[in-house]
Amino acid sequence: MKVPADVLAARLRRGLADRLAEGGGLRTHAWRLAIEQVPREVFLGDRIYQHVGYAAAARWQALTPGDVGEDEWLSMVYENTSWVTQLNGTDEHAGTGAIQGEPSSSSTLPGLVVSMLEHLEVHDDARVLEIGTGTGYSTALLCHRLGDGRVTSIEVDSGIAARAQTALAAAGYRPALIVGDGLAGHAARSPYDRIIATCSVRTIPSAWLAQAAPEARIITTLSGWLFGSGLIALDVVRPDYATGRFLPGAISFMPARAHIAPPLNPVLPPQEGHKRNAVVGPEIFTDWMGRFLAQLAAPYVQYLSLMPDGGDWPQYVLRDSASGAYAWLIHRGSTWMTLQGGPTRLWDRIEQTFLAWQDAGSPPQQEFTIEVTPTAQTIRLDAPTGQLSWTLPSVGDAFRRPGT
Repeated sequence: MKVPADVLAARLRRGLADRLAEGGGLRTHAWRLAIEQVPREVFLGDRIYQHVGYAAAARWQALTPGDVGEDEWLSMVYENTSWVTQLNGTDEHAGTGAIQGEPSSSSTLPGLVVSMLEHLEVHDDARVLEIGTGTGYSTALLCHRLGDGRVTSIEVDSGIAARAQTALAAAGYRPALIVGDGLAGHAARSPYDRIIATCSVRTIPSAWLAQAAPEARIITTLSGWLFGSGLIALDVVRPDYATGRFLPGAISFMPARAHIAPPLNPVLPPQEGHKRNAVVGPEIFTDWMGRFLAQLAAPYVQYLSLMPDGGDWPQYVLRDSASGAYAWLIHRGSTWMTLQGGPTRLWDRIEQTFLAWQDAGSPPQQEFTIEVTPTAQTIRLDAPTGQLSWTLPSVGDAFRRPGT
């Protein structure tokens, strides 16, 4: 006999909760109850996008319940997996073939969602501000745990916000939903005891601290233009000062739209400048800590890899959008050569940071701390060789792209 869909979904939710608890991310009974009760299928809607390989850009195939059957669809819904729910900032995709583009909204894997909620350390009467409603699934978990009246969620995309509101209502939840810029918070319902962001930022917005209650906690992902990323827990001491540290795990989110990197300049810089053999090669761009450290050293840098005609090795060009400095990495013989031009030597800065980290014993990301003051946001590493520190992009610069 076929198991009714609601019975199957409840069984799958309990199974998901079991797996999340076994993995260590789900630690408390209250969040377990939320996972077991909130129907994730309501928030995925009737279409997701599966990755089907690379061409000039990533390609995606739309998938619906009709394509796989109701039982299989529910099984997919309750996998501990992120599902892309929007591409290229629009839902208007003609045809049934593969779609070329980049994800612009997704339902984050439940294990990451619940881990972040556990790190939020809510108390029963906490007032929470969520940055990035997305599908509304994490919003529903918050509502189940705290009650609708204690949850405020902001979404910049009006279409996504409307669908989330419909899904939340269908699941029985009615939090305060705001369409607007989450980086500005929502002062009308402040102060907030907890703030959680489901997008990444280059710099902590001052509005979040200003709208935080005394002893508030902020959970967010710091990222940047080299795709280095890390989850942080920030404890607010006062409206203009907070301290925190990075949390374990390789965690990344889509950037807040105002923090997305500017388009790369199509005109390549000349292959000339200060020339030397590189001590560290471009392999750091494929390493989690390598990208993170390179981004700390050069927060306005982007890079592009090119395969020259007839070449066996790609070439890499780095450009600093703020200063105009550039660097090439070109394979020669058994090593990499760097050519650097402009007002600063980009690869020197990146190498120095990477080598200093290695000299400190290559510590994991969770040994890095962050301090937010009215004048600067600083990441530090206390190492046996001395304290290392890097300043994030200034608060003003973080909210505008160079050249705008």
